[in-house]
Amino acid sequence: MARGARTAALAAALGLVLAGCSAGEGVDLAGAGEVDTEGYLEVAIAGEPDQLDPHSTSAYFSFQILENVYDTLVEPDADLEMQPALAESWEVSEDQLSWTFHLREGVTFHDGSAFTAEDVVYSYDRIIDEQLANAYRLAAVEDVVAVDEHTVRIDVSQPTPALLAAIGGYKGMAIVERGNVESGDVQLDPVGTGPFEVVGNAASTAVTLRANEDYWGGGPHVPGVVYRFISEGTTALADLTAGEVHWTDSIPPQRVESLRRNPDVEVASVPSTDYWYLTMNQARPPFDSRDARRAVAQALDREALAQVTWYGSATVNQTAVPETSVWYHEYAPFEQDLDRARELAESSGLAGRTVGLMVTNEYPETVTAAQVVAANLDEIGVATEIRTLDFATWLDEQARGNFDMLLLGWLGNVDVNDYYYNQHHSEGSNNAQGYTSPEVDRLLDAGRTETDPEARKELYDRAAERIVDDASYVYLYNPDVVQAWAPELEGYEPRPDRAVRFKDVRLEEGTG
Repeated sequence: MARGARTAALAAALGLVLAGCSAGEGVDLAGAGEVDTEGYLEVAIAGEPDQLDPHSTSAYFSFQILENVYDTLVEPDADLEMQPALAESWEVSEDQLSWTFHLREGVTFHDGSAFTAEDVVYSYDRIIDEQLANAYRLAAVEDVVAVDEHTVRIDVSQPTPALLAAIGGYKGMAIVERGNVESGDVQLDPVGTGPFEVVGNAASTAVTLRANEDYWGGGPHVPGVVYRFISEGTTALADLTAGEVHWTDSIPPQRVESLRRNPDVEVASVPSTDYWYLTMNQARPPFDSRDARRAVAQALDREALAQVTWYGSATVNQTAVPETSVWYHEYAPFEQDLDRARELAESSGLAGRTVGLMVTNEYPETVTAAQVVAANLDEIGVATEIRTLDFATWLDEQARGNFDMLLLGWLGNVDVNDYYYNQHHSEGSNNAQGYTSPEVDRLLDAGRTETDPEARKELYDRAAERIVDDASYVYLYNPDVVQAWAPELEGYEPRPDRAVRFKDVRLEEGTG
């Protein structure tokens, strides 16, 4: 989700997407009520998309839909390795400054128009020129050139080892159709090249997709998908067990274990690439003091936080990258030590203060976690005033710097750069906390251009240690991806990046 202070941080999502990307008001497409959805896959997601323009939205709920509507040049497989998509192959010049992509021939958009190299040029130029949510991903790009109808060259200013992850990590970098964008229809009625097309969009209710039988990767096995917006997890599970929906990820963590014992439901979980964190506003006293931030880091009981929010479906971690990743670095200097936390709170002027903690009711785990944080800080003489906001207001307050502390998470990271650069570089678009470290800047800049994997990992390991030591973010845990579906749904697999793909699923005959 990512990532502008207001929304850029949220898209990455998936490359990155922030957990809890904003939900807005839905809209109706003409004729939405006329779609025959017999036999369609019925899906319950936990929130409503704000819009369906992949380059402009930062809402995870939007990308749960757009994952099935759009394509990127490359895309991550289940192991998060980049594979061909709209580009069949590619090569890099000897000096690492030019990437040439050979595009699939015969691909069409949902409106029947042909996909060509010009669509790639238009899509990337739009993101860069309009400084849309993911412009930072293309920061090293100097030019995007249509060599011929089916060949694109991307010229970069410096070696960019994470370019494939940047352009393919998630659908915020999708290839769009120019006419659809220039008409404005892309916000509500997007036209992609993906396995499904949008045919209905009912305000605050549902989005309906129909199978694209001409999809270059082969037509889907289900005739369509209906996304329903059910924020209450208990309601979504009731609908699942009653046969009203076939799939949901709107699952209260405390219900996971009992759900696993239900023979009428399939439940699966995989370690995610997500992380959850607390951060403090370094433009405001007392959190302009490193010791004040470290006092908070030293006071927190991460095990309790993980348990009350995820009920065993999360792994405590003091860095961002989960232990399942090749980029993982074991570093944990802040085991809970209340005596040391009190000393730091006293010396920094934090003790005796009341500080605000901003959370959002659209991500109830932040509300729950805030209670534990408040109890922990109370033990070191710090009072906490919890501010529970709707997510749109939360985003506005973050963008204005109107917070002392906040809780949230990032979703769908792929490359190690996704975890650290935009959040902690002094010029990072998502550095809402106002962190500045010349050493971290140097390490992160070097990591973006280092092509040797081992040397690159060493740079990010060192940056991570400094980020943790300075408590730019106080990292809490990596949650699992937990999803549930009806037994008649076959072929679905949860992914660590939370990309929800329905192209290859089937419904047993007679369901729907």
